[in-house]
Amino acid sequence: MTAPDGRARPEDQIAAIAVAADRIAAVVSDGHEVVVTHGNGPQVGNLLVKNEIAASVVPPVPLDWCGAQTQGTVGFVLLNALERSMAERGAARPVGAVVTRTLVDVDDPAFARPTKPIGRYLPADEARVMIEHGQSWQDRGDAGWRRVVASPEPREILDAEPIRALLAVGFVVVGAGGGGVPVVRDRDGGLRGVEAVIDKDLAAAVLGRALEADVLVIATDVEHVALGFGTPDQRPLQTVGVRELRRYAGDGQFGSGSMGPKVEAACRFVEAGGSRTLITSLDQIESAVHGASGTVVEPSE
Repeated sequence: MTAPDGRARPEDQIAAIAVAADRIAAVVSDGHEVVVTHGNGPQVGNLLVKNEIAASVVPPVPLDWCGAQTQGTVGFVLLNALERSMAERGAARPVGAVVTRTLVDVDDPAFARPTKPIGRYLPADEARVMIEHGQSWQDRGDAGWRRVVASPEPREILDAEPIRALLAVGFVVVGAGGGGVPVVRDRDGGLRGVEAVIDKDLAAAVLGRALEADVLVIATDVEHVALGFGTPDQRPLQTVGVRELRRYAGDGQFGSGSMGPKVEAACRFVEAGGSRTLITSLDQIESAVHGASGTVVEPSE
Protein backbone atom coordinates (compact mmCIF):
# COMPACT_ATOMS: atom_id res chain seq x y z
CA MET A 1 0.00 0.00 0.00
CA THR A 2 2.75 2.37 -1.06
CA ALA A 3 3.99 3.85 -4.32
CA PRO A 4 6.23 1.67 -6.54
CA ASP A 5 9.26 3.57 -5.22
CA GLY A 6 8.24 2.95 -1.61
CA ARG A 7 6.84 6.39 -0.83
CA ALA A 8 3.95 6.33 1.65
CA ARG A 9 2.43 9.80 1.44
CA PRO A 10 -1.35 9.78 1.91
CA GLU A 11 -1.86 10.23 -1.83
CA ASP A 12 0.49 7.29 -2.54
CA GLN A 13 -1.44 5.04 -0.18
CA ILE A 14 -4.82 6.12 -1.57
CA ALA A 15 -3.64 5.40 -5.13
CA ALA A 16 -2.25 1.97 -4.22
CA ILE A 17 -5.40 1.02 -2.32
CA ALA A 18 -7.51 2.08 -5.32
CA VAL A 19 -5.61 -0.40 -7.50
CA ALA A 20 -6.20 -3.20 -4.99
CA ALA A 21 -9.88 -2.26 -4.61
CA ASP A 22 -10.43 -2.52 -8.36
CA ARG A 23 -9.11 -6.09 -8.42
CA ILE A 24 -11.21 -7.02 -5.37
CA ALA A 25 -14.28 -5.45 -6.98
CA ALA A 26 -13.78 -7.74 -9.97
CA VAL A 27 -14.09 -10.76 -7.67
CA VAL A 28 -17.16 -9.28 -5.97
CA SER A 29 -18.81 -8.58 -9.34
CA ASP A 30 -18.47 -12.28 -10.15
CA GLY A 31 -20.90 -12.97 -7.30
CA HIS A 32 -18.54 -14.05 -4.53
CA GLU A 33 -18.88 -13.17 -0.85
CA VAL A 34 -15.66 -11.40 0.07
CA VAL A 35 -13.83 -10.49 3.26
CA VAL A 36 -10.70 -8.38 2.78
CA THR A 37 -7.67 -8.39 5.06
CA HIS A 38 -4.67 -6.13 4.62
CA GLY A 39 -1.21 -5.33 5.89
CA ASN A 40 -0.27 -2.19 7.80
CA GLY A 41 3.54 -2.16 7.92
CA PRO A 42 4.17 1.25 6.30
CA GLN A 43 1.31 2.82 8.22
CA VAL A 44 2.48 1.55 11.61
CA GLY A 45 6.03 2.51 10.64
CA ASN A 46 4.91 6.11 10.10
CA LEU A 47 3.21 6.18 13.50
CA LEU A 48 6.35 4.84 15.15
CA VAL A 49 8.41 7.66 13.65
CA LYS A 50 5.92 10.15 15.07
CA ASN A 51 6.23 8.39 18.44
CA GLU A 52 10.01 8.73 18.34
CA ILE A 53 10.02 12.38 17.33
CA ALA A 54 7.50 13.34 20.01
CA ALA A 55 8.70 10.99 22.77
CA SER A 56 10.23 13.75 24.86
CA VAL A 57 6.96 15.73 24.70
CA VAL A 58 4.10 13.18 24.82
CA PRO A 59 4.13 9.48 25.80
CA PRO A 60 4.52 7.09 22.84
CA VAL A 61 1.32 5.41 21.70
CA PRO A 62 1.51 1.64 22.41
CA LEU A 63 1.82 -0.73 19.48
CA ASP A 64 -1.67 -2.20 19.88
CA TRP A 65 -3.07 1.33 19.59
CA CYS A 66 -1.02 1.81 16.42
CA GLY A 67 -2.60 -1.33 15.01
CA ALA A 68 -6.12 -0.18 15.84
CA GLN A 69 -5.49 3.28 14.38
CA THR A 70 -4.18 1.87 11.11
CA GLN A 71 -7.12 -0.53 10.84
CA GLY A 72 -9.38 2.50 11.00
CA THR A 73 -7.39 4.58 8.53
CA VAL A 74 -6.77 1.86 5.95
CA GLY A 75 -10.32 0.58 6.38
CA PHE A 76 -11.78 4.03 5.70
CA VAL A 77 -9.71 4.50 2.53
CA LEU A 78 -10.43 0.95 1.36
CA LEU A 79 -14.18 1.36 1.87
CA ASN A 80 -14.20 4.49 -0.29
CA ALA A 81 -12.20 2.76 -3.00
CA LEU A 82 -14.30 -0.42 -2.95
CA GLU A 83 -17.56 1.52 -3.18
CA ARG A 84 -16.26 3.44 -6.19
CA SER A 85 -14.89 0.38 -7.99
CA MET A 86 -17.95 -1.77 -7.40
CA ALA A 87 -20.28 1.02 -8.58
CA GLU A 88 -18.22 1.43 -11.76
CA ARG A 89 -18.70 -2.30 -12.44
CA GLY A 90 -22.43 -2.16 -11.76
CA ALA A 91 -21.97 -4.40 -8.73
CA ALA A 92 -22.69 -2.00 -5.87
CA ARG A 93 -22.72 -3.67 -2.45
CA PRO A 94 -22.69 -2.24 1.08
CA VAL A 95 -19.22 -2.19 2.64
CA GLY A 96 -18.03 -2.13 6.23
CA ALA A 97 -14.80 -2.27 8.20
CA VAL A 98 -14.48 -3.96 11.59
CA VAL A 99 -11.71 -2.99 14.01
CA THR A 100 -10.65 -6.53 14.82
CA ARG A 101 -8.92 -8.06 17.84
CA THR A 102 -6.80 -11.19 17.62
CA LEU A 103 -6.35 -13.32 20.72
CA VAL A 104 -2.81 -14.49 21.48
CA ASP A 105 -1.50 -16.58 24.36
CA VAL A 106 -0.05 -14.55 27.22
CA ASP A 107 2.46 -17.39 27.69
CA ASP A 108 3.50 -17.50 24.01
CA PRO A 109 7.32 -17.94 23.94
CA ALA A 110 7.58 -14.98 21.59
CA PHE A 111 6.96 -12.60 24.49
CA ALA A 112 10.02 -13.88 26.34
CA ARG A 113 12.26 -13.37 23.32
CA PRO A 114 11.12 -10.51 21.06
CA THR A 115 12.74 -10.85 17.63
CA LYS A 116 10.47 -9.09 15.11
CA PRO A 117 12.18 -5.87 13.94
CA ILE A 118 9.90 -2.91 13.31
CA GLY A 119 10.37 0.74 12.46
CA ARG A 120 13.54 2.56 11.48
CA TYR A 121 17.11 2.46 12.78
CA LEU A 122 18.08 5.08 15.34
CA PRO A 123 21.37 6.25 16.85
CA ALA A 124 22.02 5.03 20.40
CA ASP A 125 21.04 8.27 22.14
CA GLU A 126 17.64 8.42 20.43
CA ALA A 127 17.01 4.71 21.01
CA ARG A 128 17.79 5.23 24.69
CA VAL A 129 14.82 7.61 24.99
CA MET A 130 12.51 4.89 23.69
CA ILE A 131 14.09 2.24 25.94
CA GLU A 132 13.33 4.50 28.90
CA HIS A 133 9.68 4.29 27.81
CA GLY A 134 9.87 0.49 28.23
CA GLN A 135 10.57 -0.57 24.64
CA SER A 136 13.04 -3.27 23.55
CA TRP A 137 15.78 -2.17 21.14
CA GLN A 138 18.80 -4.02 19.75
CA ASP A 139 22.17 -2.74 18.65
CA ARG A 140 22.50 -3.64 14.95
CA GLY A 141 26.04 -2.38 14.53
CA ASP A 142 26.80 0.26 11.89
CA ALA A 143 23.12 0.48 10.92
CA GLY A 144 22.19 1.69 14.42
CA TRP A 145 19.62 0.48 16.92
CA ARG A 146 16.27 -1.06 15.96
CA ARG A 147 13.18 -1.88 17.94
CA VAL A 148 12.17 -5.54 18.31
CA VAL A 149 8.79 -6.86 19.46
CA ALA A 150 7.08 -10.20 19.94
CA SER A 151 5.25 -11.87 17.06
CA PRO A 152 2.99 -14.43 18.79
CA GLU A 153 0.78 -17.02 17.14
CA PRO A 154 -2.80 -15.90 16.34
CA ARG A 155 -5.18 -18.15 18.27
CA GLU A 156 -8.62 -16.69 17.59
CA ILE A 157 -10.16 -13.76 15.75
CA LEU A 158 -12.40 -12.40 18.48
CA ASP A 159 -14.52 -10.27 16.17
CA ALA A 160 -15.28 -12.95 13.60
CA GLU A 161 -18.97 -12.95 14.56
CA PRO A 162 -19.64 -9.29 13.64
CA ILE A 163 -17.87 -9.95 10.34
CA ARG A 164 -20.04 -13.02 9.76
CA ALA A 165 -23.19 -11.02 10.56
CA LEU A 166 -22.28 -8.33 8.03
CA LEU A 167 -21.55 -10.98 5.39
CA ALA A 168 -24.96 -12.54 6.00
CA VAL A 169 -26.75 -9.31 5.04
CA GLY A 170 -24.70 -8.73 1.90
CA PHE A 171 -21.74 -6.63 3.01
CA VAL A 172 -18.23 -6.76 1.65
CA VAL A 173 -16.22 -6.63 4.88
CA VAL A 174 -12.73 -5.39 5.72
CA GLY A 175 -11.37 -7.08 8.85
CA ALA A 176 -8.30 -8.34 10.70
CA GLY A 177 -6.17 -5.60 9.18
CA GLY A 178 -2.49 -5.94 9.99
CA GLY A 179 -3.19 -9.34 11.55
CA GLY A 180 -5.59 -7.82 14.07
CA VAL A 181 -4.97 -5.90 17.27
CA PRO A 182 -3.13 -8.34 19.58
CA VAL A 183 -4.89 -8.98 22.89
CA VAL A 184 -4.43 -11.45 25.74
CA ARG A 185 -6.94 -12.74 28.26
CA ASP A 186 -6.11 -12.11 31.90
CA ARG A 187 -6.89 -14.52 34.73
CA ASP A 188 -10.15 -12.67 35.46
CA GLY A 189 -11.26 -13.22 31.85
CA GLY A 190 -10.74 -9.62 30.78
CA LEU A 191 -8.88 -8.62 27.64
CA ARG A 192 -6.02 -6.18 27.23
CA GLY A 193 -3.88 -5.12 24.33
CA VAL A 194 -0.21 -6.08 24.17
CA GLU A 195 2.90 -4.76 22.43
CA ALA A 196 3.22 -7.24 19.59
CA VAL A 197 2.68 -7.72 15.87
CA ILE A 198 0.78 -10.62 14.32
CA ASP A 199 1.56 -12.03 10.90
CA LYS A 200 -1.26 -10.87 8.63
CA ASP A 201 -1.28 -14.02 6.47
CA LEU A 202 -1.52 -16.35 9.46
CA ALA A 203 -4.32 -14.23 10.92
CA ALA A 204 -6.15 -14.32 7.58
CA ALA A 205 -6.04 -18.12 7.65
CA VAL A 206 -7.52 -18.15 11.17
CA LEU A 207 -10.27 -15.73 10.16
CA GLY A 208 -11.03 -17.69 7.00
CA ARG A 209 -11.66 -20.89 8.90
CA ALA A 210 -13.69 -19.08 11.59
CA LEU A 211 -15.97 -17.83 8.80
CA GLU A 212 -16.00 -21.26 7.11
CA ALA A 213 -14.70 -19.65 3.94
CA ASP A 214 -14.17 -21.92 0.96
CA VAL A 215 -11.08 -20.20 -0.44
CA LEU A 216 -8.24 -18.12 0.96
CA VAL A 217 -6.68 -15.82 -1.64
CA ILE A 218 -3.25 -14.39 -0.82
CA ALA A 219 -2.39 -11.51 -3.13
CA THR A 220 1.31 -10.76 -3.52
CA ASP A 221 3.64 -9.37 -6.20
CA VAL A 222 4.41 -12.59 -8.10
CA GLU A 223 2.05 -14.81 -10.10
CA HIS A 224 3.20 -18.12 -8.58
CA VAL A 225 5.01 -19.61 -5.64
CA ALA A 226 8.31 -20.80 -7.11
CA LEU A 227 10.95 -23.36 -6.28
CA GLY A 228 14.52 -22.13 -6.65
CA PHE A 229 13.28 -18.54 -6.68
CA GLY A 230 15.81 -16.15 -8.22
CA THR A 231 18.00 -18.94 -9.62
CA PRO A 232 18.38 -20.31 -13.17
CA ASP A 233 16.41 -23.36 -12.01
CA GLN A 234 13.38 -21.36 -10.85
CA ARG A 235 10.17 -23.35 -11.37
CA PRO A 236 6.64 -22.10 -10.69
CA LEU A 237 4.25 -24.27 -8.73
CA GLN A 238 0.82 -24.65 -10.33
CA THR A 239 -1.32 -27.04 -8.24
CA VAL A 240 0.33 -28.57 -5.18
CA GLY A 241 -0.86 -30.71 -2.29
CA VAL A 242 -0.36 -29.32 1.19
CA ARG A 243 1.91 -32.21 2.23
CA GLU A 244 4.19 -31.66 -0.76
CA LEU A 245 4.28 -27.90 -0.15
CA ARG A 246 5.27 -28.44 3.48
CA ARG A 247 8.12 -30.65 2.30
CA TYR A 248 9.41 -27.86 0.06
CA ALA A 249 9.12 -25.41 2.97
CA GLY A 250 11.09 -27.79 5.19
CA ASP A 251 13.82 -27.82 2.55
CA GLY A 252 14.18 -24.04 2.91
CA GLN A 253 12.63 -23.12 -0.44
CA PHE A 254 10.72 -20.09 0.85
CA GLY A 255 12.16 -17.01 2.56
CA SER A 256 11.05 -16.40 6.13
CA GLY A 257 10.52 -12.70 5.44
CA SER A 258 8.71 -13.05 2.11
CA MET A 259 6.97 -16.15 0.75
CA GLY A 260 7.46 -18.31 3.86
CA PRO A 261 4.58 -16.88 5.95
CA LYS A 262 2.26 -17.00 2.93
CA VAL A 263 3.04 -20.66 2.32
CA GLU A 264 2.52 -21.44 6.03
CA ALA A 265 -0.83 -19.63 6.02
CA ALA A 266 -1.87 -21.45 2.87
CA CYS A 267 -1.09 -24.81 4.45
CA ARG A 268 -2.84 -24.02 7.73
CA PHE A 269 -6.03 -22.90 5.99
CA VAL A 270 -6.28 -26.09 3.95
CA GLU A 271 -5.27 -28.34 6.85
CA ALA A 272 -8.04 -26.77 8.96
CA GLY A 273 -10.68 -27.66 6.39
CA GLY A 274 -10.51 -24.99 3.68
CA SER A 275 -11.02 -26.29 0.15
CA ARG A 276 -8.00 -24.49 -1.30
CA THR A 277 -5.65 -21.53 -1.00
CA LEU A 278 -4.64 -19.41 -3.98
CA ILE A 279 -1.38 -17.46 -4.02
CA THR A 280 -0.88 -15.09 -6.92
CA SER A 281 -0.23 -11.50 -7.93
CA LEU A 282 -2.82 -8.88 -7.10
CA ASP A 283 -3.75 -8.31 -10.74
CA GLN A 284 -4.42 -12.02 -11.22
CA ILE A 285 -6.74 -12.71 -8.27
CA GLU A 286 -9.93 -12.82 -10.36
CA SER A 287 -8.52 -15.34 -12.83
CA ALA A 288 -7.02 -17.31 -9.93
CA VAL A 289 -10.45 -17.68 -8.33
CA HIS A 290 -11.59 -19.17 -11.64
CA GLY A 291 -8.62 -21.56 -11.72
CA ALA A 292 -6.77 -19.83 -14.55
CA SER A 293 -3.63 -18.60 -12.78
CA GLY A 294 -1.60 -18.64 -9.60
CA THR A 295 -0.49 -21.40 -7.27
CA VAL A 296 -3.31 -23.58 -5.95
CA VAL A 297 -2.75 -25.33 -2.62
CA GLU A 298 -5.10 -28.27 -2.11
CA PRO A 299 -5.57 -31.04 0.47
CA SER A 300 -3.21 -33.95 -0.08
CA GLU A 301 -4.64 -37.24 -1.30
